[in-house]
Amino acid sequence: MTYDYAVIRLVPRVDRGEFINVGVILSSSATGFLKTKIHVNEARVLAFDPKADLESMRATLNAIPLICEGGNHAGDLGKLPLRERFHWLTAPRSSSVQTSPVHSGRCRDLQLALDDVFAKMVL
Repeated sequence: MTYDYAVIRLVPRVDRGEFINVGVILSSSATGFLKTKIHVNEARVLAFDPKADLESMRATLNAIPLICEGGNHAGDLGKLPLRERFHWLTAPRSSSVQTSPVHSGRCRDLQLALDDVFAKMVL
């Protein structure tokens, strides 16, 4: 089956454009799969910017799994169809939480694909 994914990036100082990969969002609209994995190495973020607003970044990152899951607890975004939620999550932004361009892949097991991309791009 096919899937699309984007890497979640923290950009501690947007003016410098440097980023740290902290997660992956993976979607397969054909199967209704939209999940994320996130891991933030706070020491690494603070090495980029000792004054980084980790609390604000965490709040933004914590919303991503809720939006992926969908439903009323995710607010108005949670009511959107899966594909629209993925596109909203991966839309370009000039904030401290951004995503890479969207990439595509093929696999037999979407959860394993998510785990694999996460291990390669984040850990």
